[in-house]
Amino acid sequence: MNNYKITIQYDGTRYKGWQGQNSTGLTIQGKIEAVLGQMAGHAVEVIGSGRTDAGVHAKGQVANFHIEEHFTEGKILSYLNHYLPDDIAVIAVEQVDERFHSRYAAKKKTYRYHIHMGEISDVFERKYEYQYEKTLDVERMKEAASYLIGTHDFTSFCGNKKMKKTAVRTIYEINFTKKGNDLWIDYRGNGFLQNMVRILTGTLIEVGDGRRAPEELPQILESKNRENAGYTAPACGLMLMEVHY
Repeated sequence: MNNYKITIQYDGTRYKGWQGQNSTGLTIQGKIEAVLGQMAGHAVEVIGSGRTDAGVHAKGQVANFHIEEHFTEGKILSYLNHYLPDDIAVIAVEQVDERFHSRYAAKKKTYRYHIHMGEISDVFERKYEYQYEKTLDVERMKEAASYLIGTHDFTSFCGNKKMKKTAVRTIYEINFTKKGNDLWIDYRGNGFLQNMVRILTGTLIEVGDGRRAPEELPQILESKNRENAGYTAPACGLMLMEVHY
């Protein structure tokens, strides 16, 4: 059985997320599986490094799939990009060891959240940023973010209240880059819960606009209660940048 690793970019605006669903064909996984099935002549399961929510984008999503037939990497790359819609692109194909698993083998992930501050939106970037009318105090946000670095139980920042698995995750870095009215927040960790980056961002925004104090973050973590954290920032501003192996 041949195992192939693919790196994917997508504009998630019109999709219902990564994960395939029986109720809709508008998922990233579903689109890729359909094209691979057409190429191979049978159903092909695509395993993603993780799920992205509806409306979330990716520059470096990683997935793998097994097929009995041997195709060259170039053939797969060409075929996928010929038949996939214009808002999904496979940028690399690599044949890997049969045991490689894109989710279990992942060591770190980097997500980026883009906020555009001010009353005037950027027409050309509006699908890839969160338009926030107020100017945020980035120094306060940095102070709040410092409490999130390390290994913690992030139950308070999980959108799935019924999740039974552990919510312990490690965040290695949270970096802020400000240029004019644009603010990018980069999160690097060993894994992220459902909606976690968007809830973290919403909470940091509430610190940046003065609704919360930076010192509240340890209490929010310790409470393990979603209601104590901030709102869920919109999906449009979030991008999966890289999966590290």
